[in-house]
Order: sequence, then C-alpha cells, then structure tokens
Amino acid sequence: MVITNSPSVDVAVRQASNGTPGTAGNAASLLVLRKAMDVQEAGAAALLAALPQAPALATEGTLGRNINTYA
Repeated sequence: MVITNSPSVDVAVRQASNGTPGTAGNAASLLVLRKAMDVQEAGAAALLAALPQAPALATEGTLGRNINTYA
C-alpha cells in the first residue's frame, strides 16, 4: 500500500516539513502526520486480515500433495 498517494498524508507531510523545528505548530504537524500514518496502518491491517486463507495441501490421494497450485 502506497501511503504517499493519500491526500491526508500528503498534506500532513507537507505541513510537517514546512514548519520551524521546535515550535508548537511543527509539533502539531508531526502529531497529525503520525495520526494519518496510524490510520493508514489500520486500514492496511484490516485489508490484510480480510484476505481469505490459502487452501491447505492435500493429505491423501495422488494429486495435490507436493505442489500447491490453485487459481
């Protein structure tokens, strides 16, 4: 997942990089950036959790015991 294409992360990165180091505005920009990245992380984790499990290898018979291929 590419987070640089997200508008919220792009704005947060731009604001954090334009701020003066050590100021309250810069600290707030960094907090917004971290929050945006946390939201992206949670979304990616939810997408990964929603993926179906791969089928298991066959345990008996002559087919599907050595190579696990499926469409």
